[in-house]
Amino acid sequence: MIRKLLIVFGVFFMMGCTEDSSVKELKLAHSLSNSHPVHKAMTYFAERVALHSEGKMEIRIYPSSQLGSERECLELLQLGSLAMTKVSSAVMENFSPKLKVFGYPYLFESKEQRYALYDSDLGKELLADGEKYWLHGLTYFDAGSRSFYTKNTPITKPSDLKGLKVRVMQSPTAIKLVNAMGGSPTPVSWGELYTSLQQGVVDGAENNLPSFYSSKHYEICKNLCLDKHSSLPDILVMSSIIYADLNEQEKNILKISAQEAAIEQRRLWEKAEKESLAEIKKAGVKVTEPDIEVFKKESEAIITNLKFENPELYELIQEIKSIQP
Repeated sequence: MIRKLLIVFGVFFMMGCTEDSSVKELKLAHSLSNSHPVHKAMTYFAERVALHSEGKMEIRIYPSSQLGSERECLELLQLGSLAMTKVSSAVMENFSPKLKVFGYPYLFESKEQRYALYDSDLGKELLADGEKYWLHGLTYFDAGSRSFYTKNTPITKPSDLKGLKVRVMQSPTAIKLVNAMGGSPTPVSWGELYTSLQQGVVDGAENNLPSFYSSKHYEICKNLCLDKHSSLPDILVMSSIIYADLNEQEKNILKISAQEAAIEQRRLWEKAEKESLAEIKKAGVKVTEPDIEVFKKESEAIITNLKFENPELYELIQEIKSIQP
């Protein structure tokens, strides 16, 4: 609680430190490093906002968890004491229930299908689901596909995960997925994961290639299995309280700039995936490309069971799977 109060007071203090009062400054905080492709996309977003507003709007970015974790930043948005943040859809599902759909296994057949969903009316509808929680979704940033990586045990099939403590996000869907494959899901914050891997708190984790590389987890985990079990987008979110105070022109500038940044981010992401894979191989990581159909079969019951557990979510998944590029 003390930490949160200090962050709130710090953000309010910074709000009063704009040199030119004619410039509307909006703070954007996130947990990624400066080298991450999503951070670069947010920098591009800030550039486009400055351009379209002719310098009358400024996005000031605070990376590397300077203003708190993903969840803390979301809470600051809800208070109206922070303007924007970037979060994984897995974190957003705790605030915006419909977004849990992205955590389900093998939702998409290709990146083109993911892009089609993000750009569709259904994608926009899902993005708007957080509005009732004072969270205004601006755009999706693609985060590729997530795969398992481990310290000692190479993963070639789901049964290899049996008995392994696998780090997951604070997401019920992620926990359910690892359980289905025989692993022991262990929620650990992203900032503590490197140390947790070092100390054996967990035996491995799952994430996308650029995050595996930029976090330097490859220094500890020398086994990567490209099973590509889920595709969780990142979401650029704004405080609905602060958004409501903007005029229509300012809102339109943010909307256009976010769309432009999303397109640029896809290019940056594809480049980062190729570079990350090359670098981790160079660092001695054993990369396995398993039979993905085996992983699909092992996890398909998670979706099938939704017919009875949550018919509405099951129908949403079918609708997403029917979208074509």
